[in-house]
Amino acid sequence: MSRIVKWPVALTIAGSDSGGGAGIQADLKTFAALGVHGASVITCLTAQNPRRVLAVEPCSPEIVRQQMRAVFEELRPAAAKTGMLFSEEIIRAVAFFFKGRKHLPLVVDPVMISTSGASLLKPAAIKILQRQLLPLAVLATPNLDEAEILTGRKIASVENMRAAAREIHTRFGCAALVKGGHLRGVRDAVDIFFDGRTELLLRAPFVRGVSTHGTGCTYSAAIAAALALGRDLPHAVEAGKRHVTAAIARSYRIGKHFALGNFA
Repeated sequence: MSRIVKWPVALTIAGSDSGGGAGIQADLKTFAALGVHGASVITCLTAQNPRRVLAVEPCSPEIVRQQMRAVFEELRPAAAKTGMLFSEEIIRAVAFFFKGRKHLPLVVDPVMISTSGASLLKPAAIKILQRQLLPLAVLATPNLDEAEILTGRKIASVENMRAAAREIHTRFGCAALVKGGHLRGVRDAVDIFFDGRTELLLRAPFVRGVSTHGTGCTYSAAIAAALALGRDLPHAVEAGKRHVTAAIARSYRIGKHFALGNFA
């Protein structure tokens, strides 16, 4: 008789990527690769491929609420993450749902712009994200553009990233992971983590010759998976960095494009 293994559950609340490289699809692949069962709440449908986003159609706040309710009734996530939320109404619905679940570690990836440059968060929704959702998060994972929007400051160096991480923590009360993958003039992909006590500088060599999307989704999903497996936040962030670096190095060809290789 085979022994049944119990997996923890991690929840992703994000948009669907029809190209399979980012969003819900990237999150679920990451969860599976790390030994965590992935549950999902879809916030938006996108008509998307690795080159561009053709259209976005948001789900109603009610169906977002019902998806969250359905998951929590039977599956009880050990950690959760958000990705593309798109509208004020969806952010309000998610924030209201998690307000009574502050014990659950929530990673907020403040997705605002796609790799191809398409807007994935309405401008009016940014203030709601700042006021209602970030204060509920255990961690925010902005890239440089998103960190500049959240802080109102230009970020052009590692020292700027350190200042931004500290400001995000002070303003919103959550830990911050400022991702510097697009920082110019550096040899490595450098990220800064700060949680009020611990500061980490995370480095990994750039993988040359690979251009892909979905790295931010994969990174935040890997952190959520590590939290679901019981790791503390600094160690979960380090595990997330290792996973996304390896996934980029294992990228494989799909047509004219690349996709992240989540599985060893």
